[in-house]
Amino acid sequence: MKDLEKILTIEGKRFLLKVETSSTASDYLKYEELRNEIWGVRDDNLSGSRNMTCENFLHEGSSLFLAAYVEAEEGGFREDKSHLVGFSYGFAGVKDKEIAFKALDNLWFYSQYLGVKPDFQKYGLGILIKEFQRKKVLNLYGISTITCTYDPLTGVNAYRNIHHFGMEVLEYRESLYTEFGGFLNRTDIPSDRFFMSWDLKRKIRKPEESLESLLAKSSQVLKSDTIEVQGRTKKLELEVVQEVNLHRDDEFLSVQIPFDFYLMLRETDVEDEKVRRIPLDWRMKTREIFQFLFKRKYRIIDFRLVEGTPKKDFYLLKRGVRK
Repeated sequence: MKDLEKILTIEGKRFLLKVETSSTASDYLKYEELRNEIWGVRDDNLSGSRNMTCENFLHEGSSLFLAAYVEAEEGGFREDKSHLVGFSYGFAGVKDKEIAFKALDNLWFYSQYLGVKPDFQKYGLGILIKEFQRKKVLNLYGISTITCTYDPLTGVNAYRNIHHFGMEVLEYRESLYTEFGGFLNRTDIPSDRFFMSWDLKRKIRKPEESLESLLAKSSQVLKSDTIEVQGRTKKLELEVVQEVNLHRDDEFLSVQIPFDFYLMLRETDVEDEKVRRIPLDWRMKTREIFQFLFKRKYRIIDFRLVEGTPKKDFYLLKRGVRK
């Protein structure tokens, strides 16, 4: 089987992206160890290494494991735990449960995990792994749709999924993982998620006008203010929800989210209840906004960071269209 790996050079470092082909169970342990290093939730784990081996589509299952390795200091690529810096994991599934696997066009690929070690996130490996995954799903599986979920309040994921890849929001799902902790979540904040669809054959269609001009003439559904708080490790300024207006009727609407929700979750994990509930307020207000606007046939058409002091992240929505 050809084209199972790709070598990239980014900012002077070389990386190997590779489809996992091993039939040795111990070779899969590194994926679980990296998953736990990134997310920090030991009771939310991958299958045992023997089962992961069987899951691999190259063996008995439907799963695709992709690895990103950094080149060793002495040169060459070593496919081991110490050089694994990113990975993705997903599997083939079905859209219509009645049709199930009887028709190829009823299949889609669910991308469950994508993770990159914090020290290597500046190299843009998240986008590069997704692009590699796109080619493998099309060429190896013959499937043209990838689905995934992400937290609507995380700008880094919104930029990648919506602005860069042009994915479409299919559903807003409340508390998808119930109580979910670790490094990137808090058990007292509901784990709401967007359920996304990525048409791998469709060209990304951007609005004809620039996002800046559309934002300028759109109505803001949510407005925020900035306050200084004593966080878990330092004093810092955080955005707080100031005003919500659900009854705007413009063609274009914008919804702001926190610039760094992960930082907000960590720094507000304190005893002061007023500070602690800042991310919860964002969650509940934006949940109400998105669910209400989706019912009114608004669709998210882009996402962008707006430079300034402070920087701000916005979703842009348009009424009555599908991307």
